[in-house]
Amino acid sequence: MPDVTKTAATAEDAVASPSLTDPAGEQVNEKARSLWGDAWRDLRRNPYFLVSSVLIFFLLLIAVFPGLFTSASPTVGDLVKHYKGEPELSKIGSEGWLGYDIQGRSVYARLIHGTRASITVGIAVTLIVTVVGSLVGMIAGYFGGLVDALLSRLTDIFFGIPFLLGAMVILQSFTERTTWVVVFALAFLGWTQITRVMRGAVITVKQADYVHAAKALGAGTTRILFKHILPNAMAPVIVVATIALGGYISAEATLSYLGLGLASPTVSWGVDISAGVQAIRTSQHILLYPSIMLSITVLAFIMLGEAVRNALDPKLR
Repeated sequence: MPDVTKTAATAEDAVASPSLTDPAGEQVNEKARSLWGDAWRDLRRNPYFLVSSVLIFFLLLIAVFPGLFTSASPTVGDLVKHYKGEPELSKIGSEGWLGYDIQGRSVYARLIHGTRASITVGIAVTLIVTVVGSLVGMIAGYFGGLVDALLSRLTDIFFGIPFLLGAMVILQSFTERTTWVVVFALAFLGWTQITRVMRGAVITVKQADYVHAAKALGAGTTRILFKHILPNAMAPVIVVATIALGGYISAEATLSYLGLGLASPTVSWGVDISAGVQAIRTSQHILLYPSIMLSITVLAFIMLGEAVRNALDPKLR
């Protein structure tokens, strides 16, 4: 007697991944083209993707291995070098080639070591809001009814809170604002957009024939959600999350600039921009270089998000 469970699982997999057949009815060995395969093919030919990928790889390398780029300490200064001289661009790579700040610390060393805090906040917040937002949106979109109404109203409540203002209020309640405190404050309010995008995608995907076939074959809710619905609903979420990553890095810098985000001794571009404003009339380089690095980082992630959007959006293909 054949194993009914094994037969049903095989039939379900066949529905989820149909094979190609020729006009004579014989199976063709050629793999079916998928959305992800076509997207990767387009991304490799997109100059925006290539440029942004190189920039992001370089930034990640700096964040993980700052010692490869400078041996100077970003926190130890020499008051003898207080605002000493202008940047010496001819001495590229040296400790003082970008000048010194008010405490005699190397601007170049702080620029390199500040990359880690900004990148860490951006990536950590993006991962948290993507996981939380995707789960909430997937549950709301799949079950509908009362569950959808409750989760949607909860999302609307959080969505109605101004993002930066809410983060400022949350951070104000902490006496010590470390990197992970800032991550928590931004992630606590940033999951709503992902939830809305995932909910809409799931409502569309759950009407597909392969989902109805999986239900008819007796597949459980968890299997349907994570094997059939989630992979086919993730494309718009990935696009939104990639673009939002640059926004979270910018939000961290804004909060640090206002004195409500990261603070010394943590090295951050936002902290240096805030300190550079005090000397904008005499030593503009203290403000200029962290601002340039912040702009390049945000631009790189926005370019990556746009390239991914163009590759995954069927309307633009």
